[in-house]
Amino acid sequence: MEKLDLSQLDNEEKALEIRYVVAKYIRFWPWYVLFVFLFVTATYIFHRYTVDEFEVTGSLVIKNNSTPEARILDRSNIFNSGINLENDILRLRSKNLAKEALKKLHFDVEYFAKTNIKDIELYDRSPIRVEVDWDHLQVTDAPVELEILSDETFRLRQVLGGFMDFNRVQAAGDESVFDKTYTFGETIETARSKFRVLLVNPGRIGDQVIFRLVNPSALEDQLAKSIQVSTVNEYSSVLRISTTTKVVEKGRDYINALMQAYIEYDLNEKNKIQENSIDFIDEQLGYLEDSMKSKQRELLRFKVENKLLDVSAEFSSILGKINDLDERSAQLDYQLKYFEEIRDYMEAKSRDYADVIAPSVIGVPDPLLNGLIQSLVTLSQDRRKLLATVNENHPEVLKIDVQMEKVQDALFENVVNLIENTKKQRNSLMAEIRTYDSQFATLPESESEYTDIFREYQLRENIFTYLLEKRVEAGIARAANVSDNAILDLAKQGTLVFPKKTQNYGLAVALGFLLPFGFIVLREMFDDSIKDQRDLKKHFMIPQLGVIGYSTKDTNKVVLEHPKSAVAESFRSLRSAIAYLASGKNTKKILVTSSVSGEGKTFTSLNLASAMALGSKKTVVVGADLRRPKLASYFNHTEKVGLSTYLIGKVAAEDIIFPSQHHNLYFVPSGVIPPNPAELLQTPKLKEFLNYLEERFDIVVFDTPPMGLVSETIDLMRLFDINLYVVRQNYTVKDHLVMINDLFNNKQVTSVYGVFNGILNSGYHYEGYNYGYGNTYLYSQNNKYMYNYYGDDLETKRKKIKKSKKFEPLKAIKKAFRIR
Repeated sequence: MEKLDLSQLDNEEKALEIRYVVAKYIRFWPWYVLFVFLFVTATYIFHRYTVDEFEVTGSLVIKNNSTPEARILDRSNIFNSGINLENDILRLRSKNLAKEALKKLHFDVEYFAKTNIKDIELYDRSPIRVEVDWDHLQVTDAPVELEILSDETFRLRQVLGGFMDFNRVQAAGDESVFDKTYTFGETIETARSKFRVLLVNPGRIGDQVIFRLVNPSALEDQLAKSIQVSTVNEYSSVLRISTTTKVVEKGRDYINALMQAYIEYDLNEKNKIQENSIDFIDEQLGYLEDSMKSKQRELLRFKVENKLLDVSAEFSSILGKINDLDERSAQLDYQLKYFEEIRDYMEAKSRDYADVIAPSVIGVPDPLLNGLIQSLVTLSQDRRKLLATVNENHPEVLKIDVQMEKVQDALFENVVNLIENTKKQRNSLMAEIRTYDSQFATLPESESEYTDIFREYQLRENIFTYLLEKRVEAGIARAANVSDNAILDLAKQGTLVFPKKTQNYGLAVALGFLLPFGFIVLREMFDDSIKDQRDLKKHFMIPQLGVIGYSTKDTNKVVLEHPKSAVAESFRSLRSAIAYLASGKNTKKILVTSSVSGEGKTFTSLNLASAMALGSKKTVVVGADLRRPKLASYFNHTEKVGLSTYLIGKVAAEDIIFPSQHHNLYFVPSGVIPPNPAELLQTPKLKEFLNYLEERFDIVVFDTPPMGLVSETIDLMRLFDINLYVVRQNYTVKDHLVMINDLFNNKQVTSVYGVFNGILNSGYHYEGYNYGYGNTYLYSQNNKYMYNYYGDDLETKRKKIKKSKKFEPLKAIKKAFRIR
């Protein structure tokens, strides 16, 4: 025996699964096409009415601020590298530098072409040029329309918002200049405006240009914020300068002007520093030279007149002692101030000593004081840590508070003693200083005066020499002054940054596909109804006997009135399947039920009976749904006599059987709605009625109540040869099939078969999922076989062909958009 290759079966099953999923969602392609078209159209409109924005970039090299030789001459800057890119970045983005750059450009007036689509700035392509006197009051941010009447004259008009102008709120213009004719070059001056218009491109008669004055201060702020500065990499001093603009040429000119202004500013600042230094040095040298010469003459004259001896040794000894005592006095004052601050801290009764400085840090050599303060600081830190998790009434916190009070008392007493001792030491030191001051005063008056004159002369001489050195250094630096920075790359071209058209179209296509796809997936997830035969196979354990297509006819008697339709053929196939199942029996009793109302059981009962009657079988269809009777209305029957009146014994069996207008087809209406339909259907008279019908008819079709709503249907199913359970596509809920599945699995009901009703589209139901004895093969390829072979009458077919020629492109879309 040949061994079965299970892996091959698994692969075929996986391929079938993939084909099923693809076909399941690909049938909604008209929705995908529609949404993709809508999103792409919306993207196109967005691009059409959106002004493009470009990024323009230039680069600047930041060099060392000075050469090594210059730094050697300037000893104050010898250890400074001179590079600070953060400062350079801030300077490039400053308003002051933006102001310097704007002086080179003509950005205070914006020019636009008149269009209803979007603003198109002309910039340097404008045929006119407006020169504005900014010392005069001006109306800014108000668009003005200019029409060129000739090469000499023009007219100004107010700009009104158009249909596509969504920004209706705009500054009001100077109405006094509107609707007047002016000459090019003429100064237009009012109380609110002063400017003149020049024609730079003659021969543009009839052109309309919109211009707008921009406030220079606002423009400086706007351009300063628009500049982005970054380093090319962390190892270089090259700055990348970029801005976003709607006009590439305008952004290019501004970036280049900004870099040039930065270089000029840097050079001017360097020159200014050197020039100011030289001027200041020259001014000070003039003063010092006169003063030094005066002191020199005074010193010579004093020495000649007084014939002084050398007393510098004695003078230096006394002066050194006085300086030493002054230094000690300053130290005592510093310590006294520290002790007084500690005392004030203690008196405030604070619990936080985190800011207290230890005496050893400031040079107070007192071990006891240092230890007390260190203990107090440690306790304060422990207390603060505890308060992060507990409150102030916690026992541990209270324990620390007690310890801190003891340390505070000891520290306060120690600080008071230190203050008294320090004051005593200071008083003693001041007395010693006064003694030396008296000794210094005993020196001869002439020698003391000579010392003062000599000291002043020496001071002026030192300053004069230092200034001479600095003047020479400043002169050398100014002579060798060049800019420390250079333009590496000028801004030339721009890169489109908004809108990103390729990306937006790709996103539009993706959203156009994913949005309906996501909606369909979500609908599939939350839709608990039976959607196709695959779903039916998963949730319906009963064998399927046939499928019934969705009827678009305006009648329920499809088999009788439209015998050539596809739905009628599906009932013939169902009839054949039933004949095969019940072969050998002279009479076939068929019960038709479903889960709930609306699934088509009455429709199925009527048309199945009609198919049997057309097959030369004497058939009767019984309306056994006593709660919601419908069968009588299908036959336009109005009498109230029916099954219910028979079951309660008011009429005989032959009185409730009515012939229809068609041969071999009879029907039994439900009759009046009784108060106890469940009990009536379980009476022995129903069995008697069945026997009566079985003797007189070839086929008996019972239309019963929905099985999921009532209980009597289960008992009725045991009385019939074949029980048909109707499931409707996109209507029957999966949970409603649990009951019939359990009954079938537990063998409480037998001879039960499923009928899949209301099939809209079975084109994605692959082989292997259509099963049973019915005509499911006829529904592949969207029922083309049945519609081609079993057509309607000739006139109807002609109408369909004529309609299909007109609406063939929309046929698939209309079919796909049908709500399922």
